[in-house]
Amino acid sequence: MPKEKNKEKLILDTAISLFTTKGYQATRMDDIAKSAGISKGLTYFYYKNKEDLFMALTKKAFDLFKEEFREVYLMKGINGLEKLNELVIRVVEFAKKNQILYDSIIGFMDLVKKSNDEEARKTIDPLILESQHFQKLLEIHHEPAKFGVMMVSQGIKDGSIRPELQPEITFYTVWSMIIGFEKMIGPIGYEGKEVKINPENWQHGFLKLLQDMLKGTIQASRPATVQTSLF
Repeated sequence: MPKEKNKEKLILDTAISLFTTKGYQATRMDDIAKSAGISKGLTYFYYKNKEDLFMALTKKAFDLFKEEFREVYLMKGINGLEKLNELVIRVVEFAKKNQILYDSIIGFMDLVKKSNDEEARKTIDPLILESQHFQKLLEIHHEPAKFGVMMVSQGIKDGSIRPELQPEITFYTVWSMIIGFEKMIGPIGYEGKEVKINPENWQHGFLKLLQDMLKGTIQASRPATVQTSLF
């Protein structure tokens, strides 16, 4: 079993490298097999086709992404709001270092949206729908967000986040902002633009705005406990 796992990992790591350098469309299963130094038949033994391999790559991306969220959530000595700030920085760094993995995560979100609509589902490549990795992803893709929701809940409890906010709605709103923030870093960093802003001062401003939004104009505090008696 360890040998099999090593071969499987070798194929996946090679695919990530080639997808990053050559692009997904330009990379063939033959290229992956040759670069990995194994036979094409063995490559197909582990992954049915390139679509199945890409879904396996996406599963790996979500596993790594979940670990980033978990590490931030488990950080000691900082409050819930500070953890969300750290998460923004971690997500942007993750995307920068692992662009093909991050893009696969964002792409899968679009696949989930399509799969939930009967007509749109027909536009998804059947080879993707048949992938066992795609089915597994449908089960686990929400797991990183669970840690984000717990960060918001912690912030509400420790007073760093407004007490009237609903944790799930708040985190998914924050996550949508983080996704947009990462996507806009390229356009913001383009030198020919008219707007006087750069990625560095924008990140500082983004984090400041996020803090103000979650803290509110008045410092958050725990709702007062009202003691009552049954008699």
